[in-house]
Amino acid sequence: MKLDVQTLDAKKAGSVDLDDAIFGIKEVRGDILQRMVKYQLAKRRAGTHKTQSRGEVSVTHSKLYKQKGTGGARHGSKNAPIFRGGGHAHNRLPRDYSHDLTKKFRALALRHALSAKANAGDIVVLDTIAVKEPKTAALKKQLAGLKLDKVLIIGGAEVDQNFARAAANIPYVDVLPNAGLNVYDILRANKLVLTQDAVNAIHERFKKTEAKGAAA
Repeated sequence: MKLDVQTLDAKKAGSVDLDDAIFGIKEVRGDILQRMVKYQLAKRRAGTHKTQSRGEVSVTHSKLYKQKGTGGARHGSKNAPIFRGGGHAHNRLPRDYSHDLTKKFRALALRHALSAKANAGDIVVLDTIAVKEPKTAALKKQLAGLKLDKVLIIGGAEVDQNFARAAANIPYVDVLPNAGLNVYDILRANKLVLTQDAVNAIHERFKKTEAKGAAA
């Protein structure tokens, strides 16, 4: 697959070949993407929720009043769940929500996410995203010229600091280095913007994965 390379000023700066094994999967499987998104969202959950059991609440554990002769219902201690301020019958405890997916499956999900964007024509390749000054207004104008609004930008091994500062003030514009490329952020963006360095890094990343698989 061949795509035009553009500058930030929406001018043509050559073309780039995208590997069909990564960007050219025709039958994108939604179940693979769904499992990967669930994996990512589960992994980011803090799981620090906690409620107190009957034994942990700070109230007396003595019997409230005698068993018989009060005209009221029989009760034990005030820490029972039926009372205001009592402990929870089945209290919530801290837990880890993350679960495992194999490295091979995660790589496959990333291929399908990239192919989904490529099939929809939602990938834009830029030669570079380096800017001289961190000016938000100027960057907004450039993104408007490229017809980019809700966008994920992958800016190479290291993101240009001036560009990152300018983009930080623009809603729905996420800027990540190559290492931050992930399925969830790709799918929730309308457009995926890759620099030429990012494209080369993606190709190299999957070549290494294939080489390791062949060696194994």
